[in-house]
Amino acid sequence: MQKVKIRKLNEKAVLPTYGSEYAAGADLYACIDNTVTIAPGETVLIKTGLAAEIPTGYAGLIYARSGLASKKGLAPANKVGVIDSDYRGEIMVALHNHSKNPAIIESGERIAQLVVTPFLRVDFIESEELSDTTRGTGGFGSTGTK
Repeated sequence: MQKVKIRKLNEKAVLPTYGSEYAAGADLYACIDNTVTIAPGETVLIKTGLAAEIPTGYAGLIYARSGLASKKGLAPANKVGVIDSDYRGEIMVALHNHSKNPAIIESGERIAQLVVTPFLRVDFIESEELSDTTRGTGGFGSTGTK
C-alpha cells in the first residue's frame, strides 16, 4: 500500500478517513475556528488544517462528497481540485453553494473526498495529422444517448 505523509497544521485537524473498506476517496474534514455559512451562489475556502506529501507520479484529486452535494447543495467550486506532488501548503476546499438556501459548515464536518491516483506526464508534439478513428471529429452527443 502506498504511503502518504500528512502534516497537521492545526491541532484540531482530522486526518483523512475512508468511509468503508473499498472506498476510493478519503474524507477531508473542515478545520475552522467558527461555523461558516455559505450563501446561495457563494464560494468559500474551507481549511482542512492539513498539508500532504503526495508521492511523485501521483496527484491528490479533491472531489465532492455525494451526501454534501445532495443534502446541502455544496460541491468544490472548481469541480475537481488537484494537489500536485510538489505542493506542501494547506489543503483547502473551495466549496460552492449551488442551492437556493444558505448552507452551514461546522468544524469537523466532512467537506470533500481525496483520491490519490497515479498520472501520466506526456510530451505534447505538434502534428499536422492525427490517426483516423470511427468516431472521427464527432463531438458532444455524437455517440448516441442510449
